Amino acid sequence: MLLPEARRLAPRFAARAGASDRDGTFPADDFAELRAAGFFGLLVPARLGGSGAGFGEYAEIAYELARGNGATALIFNMHASVTGALGGITDELAEALGLPAEALAARDGFLRAAAEGSWYAVAMSERGAGSRLSRMATTYEPVDGGYRISGAKTFCSGAGHADGYLVAARSTDDPGRVSQFLVPAGDGLKVEPTWDALGMRATGSHDLHVDVTVPATALLGGLEGLALVAAQLAPHWMVASYAAVYVGVARAAVDAAIEHVNNRGLGGLPAVRARIGRADAAVSAAHLTVREAARRVDEAPGEAETNRWVWRAKLLAGTTAAEVAASMLEAAGTSAMRRGHPLERLYRDARAGSLQPATSDVCADWLGVEALGGDPDTDGVAPRW
Repeated sequence: MLLPEARRLAPRFAARAGASDRDGTFPADDFAELRAAGFFGLLVPARLGGSGAGFGEYAEIAYELARGNGATALIFNMHASVTGALGGITDELAEALGLPAEALAARDGFLRAAAEGSWYAVAMSERGAGSRLSRMATTYEPVDGGYRISGAKTFCSGAGHADGYLVAARSTDDPGRVSQFLVPAGDGLKVEPTWDALGMRATGSHDLHVDVTVPATALLGGLEGLALVAAQLAPHWMVASYAAVYVGVARAAVDAAIEHVNNRGLGGLPAVRARIGRADAAVSAAHLTVREAARRVDEAPGEAETNRWVWRAKLLAGTTAAEVAASMLEAAGTSAMRRGHPLERLYRDARAGSLQPATSDVCADWLGVEALGGDPDTDGVAPRW
């Protein structure tokens, strides 16, 4: 069980969070500790050397890590989404999908490497397309022994530090076919330092330029065109995994406000107490929603009601984090707005939650279309993915 270790590490991460936020630098010390403790193998099956955790355990760990440093937890989430998705491809599912034996061997190789300390970033979003897979401009084409991938990605958290990158691209032969590849760090990948954002500054989410040839085994699943199918049938790694992080950030904002209020002797003010009380209730409610979504993902992944809870979790996490952090800043007063104060950083980090894909507006629309009896994956003026 890595949950106690996450709780032990969170204060250490919090102590370093201010410096990495201020300088916009990758939290290298945090990731060294995550590697040493075995977190990169969290979602790797035990038979491959990992912890064999499910989505529920991941969500609890992400929540605790985010209470220390939301940026660290967010980068770790990207690695978890890759290893969690790969680990979720059971032999039974692989047989049902008709996945080739070579693809399963490659899956095991990627997961075994993670258990041994490798970690993966996600290179999906693009300028002008966001995270919508159907709008990707990055392309791939078959070549002798593999595929040629060309394009540019943005918002690639941990760019330049990961051991491999999940790259989404569309086929040059069939633009409607979108596939994903696990590309090792090295030649053909160039990081452009573009990340200078309001919040989550330490994620180092720089642009990544891709011009690389990879072997056939880099194609996840061994079949082209699986990316959109996976996003629609099992959206939890592309939607709800962020939710646990932002609920953790929201809880950190409440904790920071309580410490500030107690140090300043502001607890006697009814308005301050009321804000903290409402914030505590809101964060607890969002956390329960994330836990319910995670429970359902572990017990019935891909089912309609499970997916409803996945979208609910992301919506509530994003809006709750932003609203709670803003309220805690007001409760603490003007002094908490100074650069370097934990609440000032947490306010900025929390504000990113509603913008993280799927955005709060997209989540709310998905839920609204579904509640009204429509098809939330196809109805509307723009594709979800």
